[in-house]
Amino acid sequence: MEQNKRLGLVTVTGSYVLWGLLPAFWALLAQVNSVFILAQRILWSMVFMGLYMLLTHRWGEIIAAFRSRRILGKSLVCGVLITLNWGIYIYSVNSGHVLEASMGYFIEPVLVALMGVIAFREKPTLAEKLTFVFATAGILYLVVRTGTVPVLALLIGLPFAVYGAVKKHLDLTPQASLFMETVLMLPLALLFSWWWSARAGGFAVVLQEASFWLLPACGVVTSIPLLLFNMGVKEIPYYFSGILMYINPTLQFLMGLLYFREALDVDQLVAFAIIWVGIVFTLAEKVRIIRREKAAGKEDALAP
Repeated sequence: MEQNKRLGLVTVTGSYVLWGLLPAFWALLAQVNSVFILAQRILWSMVFMGLYMLLTHRWGEIIAAFRSRRILGKSLVCGVLITLNWGIYIYSVNSGHVLEASMGYFIEPVLVALMGVIAFREKPTLAEKLTFVFATAGILYLVVRTGTVPVLALLIGLPFAVYGAVKKHLDLTPQASLFMETVLMLPLALLFSWWWSARAGGFAVVLQEASFWLLPACGVVTSIPLLLFNMGVKEIPYYFSGILMYINPTLQFLMGLLYFREALDVDQLVAFAIIWVGIVFTLAEKVRIIRREKAAGKEDALAP
């Protein structure tokens, strides 16, 4: 059991690290149209996950999904939402807004919790309420001080929060769900790929040099972190993965500063600081839960 937990910790941590380092990959394709990259990400993710489903003998899940109108409808909604999230994120990185993108992923868990309250009448803890208040205060501070709304951050966080709410009652494994979402978005992806490549001089021009290898790799860098996450998340308490999820935006923030050399002005720093203070409340609560469970486990082990 302990070995499974350690493996789960390693795989979930690995998934968040890979997600956090993704900006470096998208930057390699900065010369390519962002929507074309998105279309290729959909295409190659579908190919990768289709092969995975075939090799793991899970094709029955896909056949059953296509026979259910309810599952097809929810999968289509999820496909639209994750496409928005992916597309805005790729655009953010390749237009020099990695820091704002990282803010989107810092506030995403807050938006997910808010969606749980609105859609599922879940009751947040005091720490979660404080985290929400501070996240809201950080965004409002930025709006008041700069006169601009962090649109990209909100457009990254909001679709994913709604996406999670829809998937909560979707009767599919995450692997089958990703395949369904990408296959339903495939017609649009293929149509745009054909149209844009024709304007750019044909696929031979678009796929020259590194793009020939990097575009198909979009499916790998999208799917492998998801598979690692789903391998490990079942082995560790879900609230523990809630702590680890902040690895992703933290790495993105550091990459924005150190790798992409983006400027961080005082107002942005203050806004980030306010959001981070709010996150500390939730993290402290989750750490207390972990310690309490460990103490209870030791007591059970000592009991006659």
